[in-house]
Amino acid sequence: MLQYFDPGKSGLNPDIDYGTPPSSSETLVSVSIDGTDISVPEGTSVLRAAALAGITIPKLCASDNLEAFGSCRMCAVEIEGRRGYPASCTTPVAEGMAVTTQNGKLAKLRRNIMELYISDHPLDCLTCPANGNCELQDVAGAVGLREVRYGFEGENHLDAEVDDSNPYFSFDPSKCIVCSRCVRACEEVQGTFALTIEGRGFESKVSAGQSEPFMDSECVSCGACVQACPTSTLMEKSVIDAGQPEHSVVTTCAYCGVGCSFKAEMKGDQLVRMVPYKGGDANHGHSCVKGRFAFGYATHKDRIREPMIRDSINEPWRTVSWDEAIGFAAKRLKDTQAKYGRESIGGITSSRCTNEETYLVQKLIRAAFGNNNTDTCARVCHSPTGFGLKTTIGESAGTQTFDSVMKADTIVVIGANPTDAHPVFGSQMRRRLRQGAKLIVIDPRRIDLLKTPHGSEGIHLPLRPGTNVAMVNALAHVIVTEGLEDKAFIESRCEPDQYRAWRDFIVEERNSPEAMEAVTGVPAELVRKAARIYGEARNGAIYYGLGVTEHSQGSTMVMGIANLAMATGNLGREGVGVNPLRGQNNVQGSCDMGSFPHELPGYQHVGDPNVRERFEGDWGVSIDPEPGLRIPNMFDAAIAGTFKAMYVQGEDIAQSDPNTQHVEAALTSLDCLIVQDIFLNETAKYAHVLLPGSTFLEKNGTFTNAERRINRVRKVMAPVAGMEDWEVTMALSNALGYPMHYQHPSEIMDEIARLTPTFTGVSYDKLDRLGSIQWPCNEEHPDGTPTMHVLDFPIGRGKFAVTEYVASEEKTNRKFPLLLTTGRILSQYNVGAQTRRTENSRWHEEDVLEIHPSDAELRGIHDGDWLGISSRVGRTVLRAKVSDRMLPGVVYTTFHHPGSGANVITTDSSDWATNCPEYKVTAVQVEKVTQPSEWQRHFQQFDQRQQELLTPAEAGTETSDATAIK
Repeated sequence: MLQYFDPGKSGLNPDIDYGTPPSSSETLVSVSIDGTDISVPEGTSVLRAAALAGITIPKLCASDNLEAFGSCRMCAVEIEGRRGYPASCTTPVAEGMAVTTQNGKLAKLRRNIMELYISDHPLDCLTCPANGNCELQDVAGAVGLREVRYGFEGENHLDAEVDDSNPYFSFDPSKCIVCSRCVRACEEVQGTFALTIEGRGFESKVSAGQSEPFMDSECVSCGACVQACPTSTLMEKSVIDAGQPEHSVVTTCAYCGVGCSFKAEMKGDQLVRMVPYKGGDANHGHSCVKGRFAFGYATHKDRIREPMIRDSINEPWRTVSWDEAIGFAAKRLKDTQAKYGRESIGGITSSRCTNEETYLVQKLIRAAFGNNNTDTCARVCHSPTGFGLKTTIGESAGTQTFDSVMKADTIVVIGANPTDAHPVFGSQMRRRLRQGAKLIVIDPRRIDLLKTPHGSEGIHLPLRPGTNVAMVNALAHVIVTEGLEDKAFIESRCEPDQYRAWRDFIVEERNSPEAMEAVTGVPAELVRKAARIYGEARNGAIYYGLGVTEHSQGSTMVMGIANLAMATGNLGREGVGVNPLRGQNNVQGSCDMGSFPHELPGYQHVGDPNVRERFEGDWGVSIDPEPGLRIPNMFDAAIAGTFKAMYVQGEDIAQSDPNTQHVEAALTSLDCLIVQDIFLNETAKYAHVLLPGSTFLEKNGTFTNAERRINRVRKVMAPVAGMEDWEVTMALSNALGYPMHYQHPSEIMDEIARLTPTFTGVSYDKLDRLGSIQWPCNEEHPDGTPTMHVLDFPIGRGKFAVTEYVASEEKTNRKFPLLLTTGRILSQYNVGAQTRRTENSRWHEEDVLEIHPSDAELRGIHDGDWLGISSRVGRTVLRAKVSDRMLPGVVYTTFHHPGSGANVITTDSSDWATNCPEYKVTAVQVEKVTQPSEWQRHFQQFDQRQQELLTPAEAGTETSDATAIK
C-alpha cells in the first residue's frame, strides 16, 4: 500500500524518535522499504522514511532533533543496486529505491558492532540508573547480542572518574560510547558549544570545555546533552536518587514567556524529572536550566501550607481553617468599604497564575468589589506594548510565532537579552544566525547573542540609556530618505494622512543619525549601516524586551518600532513582525484576561456601553463605566489614606516595583492586605491574611506565552494546601456575597470564550486536540492565528504615529554621574522566589553591580568590593563586578535577591501613557563602602521579625479544613 506523508501536516507521534529531522521539500519521492511502498519528501533519510512506515532500524548516534552524523553504523541497510551497507541516517531516499533493513548479513554486522561497544562498557545494568530506559540496552536486545567475546583485561575506560560538579546531573565517562549526541545537541540545539570530542580513535572522549568540570565550563545546564544521551553517561541526579519514573503528564512551564511544554515524569505522587516535550509548539523538545531542573521549589520546606490571619503586621500569625481565613478576609473587605467607600479596595492579578485564575480575580474585583481597581504586573513591564501596538496596528500582542524567526533574513533585538531571559527562543535565534541571518542589537550592554558561534557578524548599537526613541527615529530617517520604504505596503495597508504627517516629521534633519549621534552616543555611520541592512532585508524581524518598555518614553518607542515595521512592509508574513518578548510565563494572558483597570477581557474598554452590557448580562451585576486605579495610583491613594485594602494574588510588589520605600509605606498604610502566594514573600510580610497558593504543578488551567500561544497546564500533584488558586478566589467571592460556582477551570474558559471575541473558539477539548492555539481563535480563524495582520489590521489601516524624542527627566549630574540600568540573568527568575529555593543559586547567589573598568579605576574599585549605590530616592550596597559589557558611565545590576535592594534606588519616573516605571534609567553615584545601607539593615531586622512571627503559626496544632468550602 502506497503511503503519503504531507510535510506540512505530519501528525507524528512526539514520543517516537524518527532518527533524523524532517525535510522541508514539497516534492515527494517513492521508495520501497522491506516491501512497503512509501512516498516521503525529497531529502528525507532512509532511516526516517522507515520510521514513518513503522519499520524500526536500530540506531545509537541518530536523533530526529539532530543532523545526521553516521558514526555508530548500527543503522546500516542494504540498497538494491548499491555496494556495501550504507548508513540509513545519512542516506537520502531516491525515486524507486528498494531498501532492505533486516537480513542475516545485517544482523551479524550489527551484532559485531554492538559487541565492540559493550566490550568497553560496564556490565552493571541491574544497578545502572538508566536500567529500563537505556537505548544501548534496547539496541543490544534488538540485535540479539548474547555474548561478548572481548574481555576487559585490555585497555578500557571503565575506571574513568565521575564528574558530579553539576548540581542537577552527573557525567560518568565510563558509560560513554562517544556517539557525539551530547556534543551535537549542545551545538545544534542549544548553540552554546560547551562540549567537544577530545582525542582521536580509542582515546576519544567527551569533554566539557578544555577538560573542565561541567560546573566550571561554559555549560548552561539546559539539559540538552542529558536528554540526548543514549546511556546513563549523562543522568539526572533526581533519577539516580529516586529511580526511573513510571508515568507522566504533559504540562507547561511556569517560568518565562516562551511557554515550553514538558512531560512531568512521576513516580507515584513524586515528581522525578521534567523532560521537555517534543510535541511542544513553542520549544520543540528543548529547555533551559530553570524549566528543566529548577522545580524543587514546589515541595520546598518554605511553602505556605495553611491559611493564616492576624490583626496587625506586628502580631504573630494564627493558623486557621480555610473557612475562617476566607470569612476573616471578606469581613475586613466589607468593613473597609462600609467605612471608606466602594473605591477604597482593589486587587492585583498575577502573571504567574493561569488565565482562568487571573480572569476570576478581575471578575471578583468588578463584580464583588464593585469597582475597576484591578491591575497586574504588566503595568511595570509591558503596558507600553499594549498601548503602543494597539495605537498603531490595532492589537496589543506579538505578530508572529517563535518559529517565524527561522525565515528572517535580518534580526533586530532591542532592549532584550534572549539567551538569558528567554533562553529556549534565544537558542532558536542563534540557530538562525548560524544559518546566515544578520543581527542588529540595540542595547547599552553587549549581550551574549553577539557572541553566537559561527554566526554572522552582528552590529551592536550601544546607545545611552533613555535614548531609544532618538535611535528608532534615526533608523527611520535613513530608511525614508534613502528610499528603502515599501511604498506598495504603505499605500495598500496604512492610513495616508497619518503616514504623510509621520514622514514629514521623520525626514527632518534633527532626526538624522548625524544629529542624533550626540544624543545616543552611537556613530552615525554605524546607525546608517544598520538601517540599510534592516531596510534592504527581504524579511526583517524585530524582537524587543523591557529595555524598550521600561522607560519614560516606552509607549513612544513601541510606536516607533511599529512605524519602522510598517515603513518597510515587515508585517503580515513569516520571518518578519513586531515581537515583544514577554517576561513571565503568563504576562500576555494576564493582560488578555482584563487585568487592567480600563479594560475588560479581550482589551474591551470598560467605557463602551455595548461591551459592558454583554458582561453585565452574563455576570448579573452592573459594571462601573469608569476606569479604576493603576498600581501606582493605589500606592499613592494608600499613603493619602483613601485606599485601604488590597487583594494580591501571586505578585511580590514589595520587591518587584520601583522606589521600594514608597511601596513599603503604601503597604504599611493599608488596613487589610490579603496575599495569596506559595511563600512568605516580601509583600506577604505586610499582610493580614496569608492564603496558600498553588504551583503550576498543582493546578489545571492555561498559560498564554509571548507568541499568543495558549497552552494547557495540567495538574501533576495535589495542592499542598488542598485548594487551587481559582478555588480560593471563588470562595472569597462567595463569602463577599457574589456567587461563583465553577466545577473545573474548563468552565471558566468557556465563559471567557463567550465574552471575549478573540477567544470565541477556544476550549479545553480543542486545546487537547490541537496541542495549543494562538489567538485570535474564532469563526474566521477556527484553529488560531499563527501570523497576525496578513491581509489587514484590526483597526483597518495601520496608523503611523509621530514619535518625538523627549529626554528623560532622570539625568546625570555631578551628584549622580552614572546611569543605572537593570536586567535578568539566566539562572534566576524575576524576584527569585522560586529559583532562589533551588540549586540555581549555585550560579547566582547574589546580585552584583557591573561597572566599566574606566569607572572602576576612577573610583579605586576592584572586583568584589562593596559598593554603595545612591540615587535621588534611596541607597543600597552591592558587590562590584568590573566588566566591559557596558559603556563607560553605565552600571548594571539584576533584581533577583530581595536583600540587594535594587529597587530601593529605582525611581517612580514612568512612561507618559501607562505609568510603566523607568527601571532602565536611574542616575546614581557609586562609592566603596564597608557596611550595608540603612535600608538593608532595616530589611534584615524586619525580615527576621516577620520570620519569627511566622514560626508560631507553623508550629500550631490547629489544622485547616482544606475541603470545607469547596
